[in-house]
Amino acid sequence: MPIKANAKKALRQAIKRTAWNKTRKDAFRGAIKDAKKATGLEEAKKLIQTAQKALDKAAKRGVIKKNTAARKLSRLMKSVNGGLAKK
Repeated sequence: MPIKANAKKALRQAIKRTAWNKTRKDAFRGAIKDAKKATGLEEAKKLIQTAQKALDKAAKRGVIKKNTAARKLSRLMKSVNGGLAKK
């Protein structure tokens, strides 16, 4: 445990940031899962838009890098489009 006041504050900040980052990460992971489960075209479009928003927000906040967000979105689009084409 930290002894100095500034170290205690840094620990409090790290705990808060970790909690927010986990929330943001869970948000985009859940959005991606929902989009992959989409059955109809309209539903898929709506869920992909939500996933894109969550990924961009996570990238903007520094939870994931910009290229990681782009890669995840690209793979999501590829899998959803392939899944809808088969149906």
